[in-house]
This record gives sequence, C-alpha cells and structure tokens, in this order.
Amino acid sequence: MAATTGRITLWHIEVFVAAAEEASISAAAQRLGASPSSISQQLTNLETALGTALLNRGERPMSPTPAGTLFLRRAHAILNEAARARAELARRDPRMLTRLRIGMIEDFDAEVTPGLLRAMAAEMTGCQFLLETGASHRLIGKLDERALDMIVAAEMGAETAWMEVHPVLTEPFVAAVPRGSVPPGADGAAALRRMPLILYTERHHMGRVIASHLAQQNFRIAHRFELDSYHAIMAMVAAGEGWTILTPLGFLHAARFRDQADVLPLPFAPLSRRISLSARSGVLEDIPAQAAELLRDLVQDHIVTPGLARMPWLDGTLRIEGRG
Repeated sequence: MAATTGRITLWHIEVFVAAAEEASISAAAQRLGASPSSISQQLTNLETALGTALLNRGERPMSPTPAGTLFLRRAHAILNEAARARAELARRDPRMLTRLRIGMIEDFDAEVTPGLLRAMAAEMTGCQFLLETGASHRLIGKLDERALDMIVAAEMGAETAWMEVHPVLTEPFVAAVPRGSVPPGADGAAALRRMPLILYTERHHMGRVIASHLAQQNFRIAHRFELDSYHAIMAMVAAGEGWTILTPLGFLHAARFRDQADVLPLPFAPLSRRISLSARSGVLEDIPAQAAELLRDLVQDHIVTPGLARMPWLDGTLRIEGRG
C-alpha cells in the first residue's frame, strides 16, 4: 500500500494497535494476516506522517514510546468509532457492512455455526464473513485484542465493562460411561470410582473447571488420559477404556459414538456452564443482539430439543437463556 506523507489511514491505525498490543512485528503480522515487512513499512509510514517514533522497535519485547502510549489511546478510540460507523450504516442497510469477524467454539461447528452464517449472510448480502473456531479463552482474548468482532464462547467469570454479553445456552456437566457399565439403580459414584477417568485437557478453561470441581467434591481418581478432543474422548469411552465428564453439547458433538455410551447425572454436586454471544460493548449497534436471537433458535432446534429427547432428565438444566 503506497503512503502519502502526512496522511494517516485506518490501516495504519490497525497495524499500530496490533503491533503495540502484540509487542512484536511478526505477531502483529500473524494477527492481521499480513507479512512482517508490510507491517514494518506501515509503521514507518505512520511514524513519518506523525513526525515521531511510536514504538521502540529495537527492544524485545517491543514497547511504545511515550508518544506511542499517548497515541494508542486515541488509536483505540478511532478504531471503535470506525466500527460503530460501519455498524450504524449496516443497521440502516445490512448490505453495507463489508466484513464481520466471528469466533465460535468448536462445539457448534456441525450444524449451528453454518446455520448462523447462512442466516446472517441472507440479511447482510454485501458482507464478507471471516470465521475462526477455537477454545473459549482464546476467542475471548482475540475479542479483547480486536482481532475478532463477535464471539460465541463459554463464559469464564465476571463480565468486563468493555464487553456486551448475550446469554444463549446453559448446560450441565454430565458423566459419559461405556454402554451398560453402570446398571440402572447402581451406586453411580462407586461404579465410577472403579473405572479409569478420561479427562478433558486442563490446558483449556473447561478442563480446569472440571478438575477444580472434582477436587472440591473430594472425588479423586487416577487418570491415564487427558485429551482435548470430544471425538477422541468419546472414542475412548465407547471402547470401554474409562468414563469422562463433559457437557450434553460435547456428547452430541461426537455423534459417531453416542450409541456406544450412556449419559448419567454427576454423582455429586452439579456443575454447569453458560455459553453466550459477546462483542465489544456498543460497537456493532444491535447486530450482536440480533445474531444472538438467531443463535438461540438454532441451538433450540439442533441442541436442546434433540438433547432432551435423548436425555429427558436434563429438562430444566439444559435450557435456552436470554429470552423473556
């Protein structure tokens, strides 16, 4: 991109914010999908236009200069105002929004995510949709960094002032066991203590929540496997290698193995999580609220209704949130 001396573009601002927050040219390039040389050149162009250095590029990690620290506050405001302007135009005419970066937890990738994208694309006919799937903590981090505009993820604690949160689904954690391994009426806790536990990885927030809850319940059991894939976990359960703790969404996600496992309530204090659609507060106008309502319909049809048909004892704990 050719630069004109004295002219500052939104691309300059976006590049500077990414470089300042990532503290690295290469990391900023990866975040923005550009080459390091292009990022470096844009920073040089911006510093030339402003007549001052903004980043101490010789430091590792890179840090803002005093002028850069001052400009960073203004840069955030500029990007937020630009996003608000795009959203206001899109509200008047949805076809005018040209790009929307969405992050989704992998739990929804089979049917819910494609359905949401199709519904939004039908309204925003001129918009390019960029989708990223991943763990909730990574998506929240990318929303904070402005690398994503809107995310669907499990909530991880207290809400922050910069986020608007639209609840979508509450679901309990359940135990998945090999088919027939816990007979009806049996002591569930005793039966599970006799089987190996297959843990969802503690590298992810959900795995840490499960591990913490087990410790609080004094339910300590040796485990040989710690995996980060619902399919891999359910394959192990289906093969009789042990039992696991996951959510109905995770169980339904691994459709291939559902008929080779039973799902039971946790044999100790209940545990649940809430999945919400979140965005930077006030930036996208009413687009997040509208997307959340579309998402609730899809989750009801593809998750809650079939989940309750298969596990009717979840009625009241597996439920849509944010309506009425």
